[in-house]
Amino acid sequence: MHPLGKIVVAGLALVVFGGTAYGYANLRSLDEVTRDSVIDAEGETKPGEQPADGSLDILLVGRDSRNDQQGKPLPADMLRELRVGANGDDLTDTLMVLRIPNGTKEVKGFSVPRDSYVSMPGGKGKINSAFGRAKAAEAARLRKAGETDKAKIDQAALTAGRRATRQAVEDLTGVKIDHYAEVNLLSFYEISKAVGGVDVCLKKATKDENSGADFQAGPQRISGADALAFVRQRDGLPGTDLARVRRQQVFLAGLARQVLSAGTLADPGRLSDLIDAVKRSVVLDDSWNLLDFVAQMRGVSGGGIQFATIPVANVDYRYDPANPKATAVQVDPAAVKSFAASLIGSAAPKTPAAAPVTVDVSNAGPKEGLAARVGGFLEQHGFTQGTPKATGSRRTSLVRFGPDLATRGAEVAKLLGGLATQESAAVPAGHIEVILGTVYSGPGVAAGGGAPAGAGDEPITSDGVVCVN
Repeated sequence: MHPLGKIVVAGLALVVFGGTAYGYANLRSLDEVTRDSVIDAEGETKPGEQPADGSLDILLVGRDSRNDQQGKPLPADMLRELRVGANGDDLTDTLMVLRIPNGTKEVKGFSVPRDSYVSMPGGKGKINSAFGRAKAAEAARLRKAGETDKAKIDQAALTAGRRATRQAVEDLTGVKIDHYAEVNLLSFYEISKAVGGVDVCLKKATKDENSGADFQAGPQRISGADALAFVRQRDGLPGTDLARVRRQQVFLAGLARQVLSAGTLADPGRLSDLIDAVKRSVVLDDSWNLLDFVAQMRGVSGGGIQFATIPVANVDYRYDPANPKATAVQVDPAAVKSFAASLIGSAAPKTPAAAPVTVDVSNAGPKEGLAARVGGFLEQHGFTQGTPKATGSRRTSLVRFGPDLATRGAEVAKLLGGLATQESAAVPAGHIEVILGTVYSGPGVAAGGGAPAGAGDEPITSDGVVCVN
């Protein structure tokens, strides 16, 4: 079981987003939060500065840690309350970037699936393993060098793990991370209770023994262990792991509404509980001046946060020929970078075309409305949306084009997450054909990756409650 419930680290950022007259003075006590040297000194964003890439970027990380802030194991009764076992690991099970473009009060968050298969020091692997790899390597290096102080080794290893995670996200997305925030299981439990619960909505009732999920259909308010189960559940969800990512986003949207409401910020007791919960278990980079950040972010409303997921090429990627049962999420770094750049209005450059190019998108899988959403996404990138053609069922996706449109065809394939391509003289002049297979999970599959929403697949924002699986 790989819990993803730690996404509530965003609660910290959302607290400071809401730093109005209600709670500004109380935020000074957040100076007591644990700090670590995660951001490179030359890359630190100083108070009042405009980030060089046009956006202030915060990496939110959730760790599967069963320890408290002092590194001591959580007691057995708390583990039972959290519905988790005693054995954790060094995986980062939640990775989300909050982008705050210069000169605006609109926040855009995007998730990086934990199983995204990427290049890292030491060889390719799932992005959530970057933390553990670097942590173990640093501890081994220090011991070999003769260091015997366990506390020093543990702290240095944690710093190395956090830095490696930050670097892996930067390498994949092209985003320069300005600040870092991290939580564990206990902080999620406490923060969700401190805000008085979060409103969510499910399309149908669900029950899962592994996560402890047991929910009715429809709108409901959840907190504590129930909230943790809501975002941890993986078994019984239709589709793929992206459905669980969507749950994380809808929960975080609800948390934003709750934190930014006057009911939370104007209640001294509730605000105090929230800040205490943050101080007990959240870790921040040591360059983050929270009070300056509060001043910069005044004016963000509860509805001013939008959520998406990076485009992916294949959620059932068999990356190891020696172990065909091992799967990961295949991503195309070029498509991910293009998507991330588009969130601040600076999409990656496009290859110029001598004439308009029409893309005919066909859906060979069961996802309703997918072809229209993908066509709309490509239209945003300068292509003309054509008429879908009839097609039979197929597992994998394909981009077909004539010899004169090889460059534009490759561009489409990259935009959609790195799809396979095929040159064919049968494709009409001026057209590119896209066939979406049953395992397609790039832009448009769940109104993520910058694609417009389709019927029954609403975009997730903090403006209202969206029902999800």
